[in-house]
Amino acid sequence: MPEFTVLSILSVIAVVLAELFYFKTGLFRKIEWWVAYAIILFFEVLVDGWLTKLSAPIVVYNEDQFSGIRFPFDIPVEDYLFGFSMIVLTLLLWERRRTA
Repeated sequence: MPEFTVLSILSVIAVVLAELFYFKTGLFRKIEWWVAYAIILFFEVLVDGWLTKLSAPIVVYNEDQFSGIRFPFDIPVEDYLFGFSMIVLTLLLWERRRTA
């Protein structure tokens, strides 16, 4: 399995486990989280679609390093996984700091 794919999947697993067993903020039970993530995802699709479109790419991926699955607008699916991990970890750290 390609490196970017494996690391993206592992990042999601690590962040979800960190929330469930370490941070325990309840982030995934909050409607505000899901609304915020939907907004973030909307803009991620717009921007990432523009950056990775195969007709005129700004960001080019090594075909050997990811699954090759692109959806929609030629966006590698790994970008969603990595983006999810990055956003969730940031919010978990933010919540931890806020309640400390």
